[in-house]
Amino acid sequence: MFNTVVVAGASRGIGLAVAERFAPKCRRLLAVSRTQPPIGEWVSADLSSLSGVESVVEAVGSDILDALLYMGGTWETNAFTSQYSFENCSDEDITRVITVNLIAPIRVVKALLPALRGSNNPKVIFMGALSGRDNFSGREVANSASKFGLRGAVHALREELRSQQIGVTVINPGNIGTPEVLADLAAGGLVGGSAIPLSDLLSIIDCVLSLSRSTCVKEIDLPAMLGEGA
Repeated sequence: MFNTVVVAGASRGIGLAVAERFAPKCRRLLAVSRTQPPIGEWVSADLSSLSGVESVVEAVGSDILDALLYMGGTWETNAFTSQYSFENCSDEDITRVITVNLIAPIRVVKALLPALRGSNNPKVIFMGALSGRDNFSGREVANSASKFGLRGAVHALREELRSQQIGVTVINPGNIGTPEVLADLAAGGLVGGSAIPLSDLLSIIDCVLSLSRSTCVKEIDLPAMLGEGA
């Protein structure tokens, strides 16, 4: 049983599935999102703002934080479809994607370090993407840049926090079979091939959280067997 777990991006998609998975396994599950999720203790926060980060810190309070699961993310308009065009991306789109996917997670983990230090087995897991890997064929410029940057931040964080034995892991999946992704694939509106079962991703997160703090899990690439990047 965990003490307190923070799930960022908990209102839909992967974040919602992760919140549903771990809510029965912890004393407090803080579900961070802009819209209210159906499970957990809702922390209404836009993590792209400093006030949103402060809201999460206030919600954690003096609790021991066993895990920060940053599952949130965003992408450009028409990303991962044939309609995507970098030239037509707005400056607002580009700024929003990089802020949510890169700046926000750095701010959040920094703010929550005091709470993580109190845990007997503290873990931080970030949701990256195959588009942040070398030589992946993704076309979405801001999304790819933010996911590359997130990987760099995670590797630096791991080295910075290694002496404190705070585990920091990034998972880089392809398409994950959330209801939204499966619907888009069925409609033919999403590129990238077949989807990984959502249950497989949840099992991997389960595994990382179950390991002792003596083990370092740096990075996990998770393409679909018949999808891009395999």
